[in-house]
Amino acid sequence: MKRILLLSLALVLVVALGACGTKEEAPAPTPETEAEATEEPAEEPAEETAEETEATEGALEDGTYFAMDDEFADSGWKTAVTLKVEGGKIVSADWNGVNVKAGLDKKAFSKEGLYGMKEKANAQAEWHEQAEKVEAYLLETQDPKQIEYKDNEGHTDAIAGVSIHVNEFFELAEKALANGPIEEGPYTNGALHAENKEFVNGWKETVDLTVLNGHIVGAYWDGISEEDAEVTKKAASEDGSYGMKEKGNAQAEWHEQAAKAEAYLLETQDPTKIEYKDEKGTTDAISGVSVGVKGFFELAKEALGL
Repeated sequence: MKRILLLSLALVLVVALGACGTKEEAPAPTPETEAEATEEPAEEPAEETAEETEATEGALEDGTYFAMDDEFADSGWKTAVTLKVEGGKIVSADWNGVNVKAGLDKKAFSKEGLYGMKEKANAQAEWHEQAEKVEAYLLETQDPKQIEYKDNEGHTDAIAGVSIHVNEFFELAEKALANGPIEEGPYTNGALHAENKEFVNGWKETVDLTVLNGHIVGAYWDGISEEDAEVTKKAASEDGSYGMKEKGNAQAEWHEQAAKAEAYLLETQDPTKIEYKDEKGTTDAISGVSVGVKGFFELAKEALGL
C-alpha cells in the first residue's frame, strides 16, 4: 500500500513539473518596455509645436511687398499698402493712398490737416492716426486674415480707437503677400512737383508725381491759366471750354490725351524713355495721343531730379 501511494505522489509531481516546463516565461522587463507599458501615446512634443509655429511665422521671404487698388474711388483716392518683412516676419506696414491729382500721399495729406476727418466728419481721430493703429494690429497678428468685420462696409470692433472701414487695408495686405516681394525703385519717396517758368499759349504747364517705394505711383499733368490762376487746363478741357475736338478737330480732348501720357509714364517708370518725332514734341509711342508731350516728360524729369 505504501508503495502504491509513493508511486502516485511521484506521478503527480512529474505531471506538475511537466506543466511548469511548458509554460513560456515572460522576458525580464527593461526600461524601454516598462515605458511602453506605462506611457500613453505621446502627443506632439512642445518643442516641435514651437518649431512648427516658428516655421509658419517665418515662411515669408524677406523684402518689400506692395499692392494698390486698380481704380480711384469716388473720394479721389486709390488705396496702397506696403509691407516690410525681415526674418520671415512683417516688421512694418504702411497703409496709404494715392490721389487722382498725385502730389501728397494720403497719410501725408492727413498729417498736414488737409483730409480733416475730425473737423469734417466729427471722427474720433484723424485718418493717419487710425491707420497707424490698424498697421499695429497686423504687426501683432502677422496675418491679414485674422480680422473680423462687423458689417459689409468693413468696419471692425477688433481694433480700439478705429472707426474707419479697414477691409481695404487687410485685403490689399493679403494681396501684397500673395504677389511676393518687389524691388524698390530708384526715386525719392514723396510728393514731387515741377512747373514751367513761363506761360506758353496762355498756359503754364505743371506736373505732380507721387512716389512710393521708389516707384512713380501717381502722375498728374495740368496747366495754370494766364488769365485766371484758379482755372486749370484739365478743368477747362473737361468742361468743354478748351475744346480741342471742336476747335482743333482733335481725336480726343486734351485731358483724355494727357491721361494717356500719364499712364505711359507710370508704365515705363522713366521719363527719358520717350522718343519724339518732331520739334513740337509729338510722339508715336503713345497710342491715341496727338498733342505734344515733351513738356510733360521734361517736367517729370525735373521733378525726379534727372
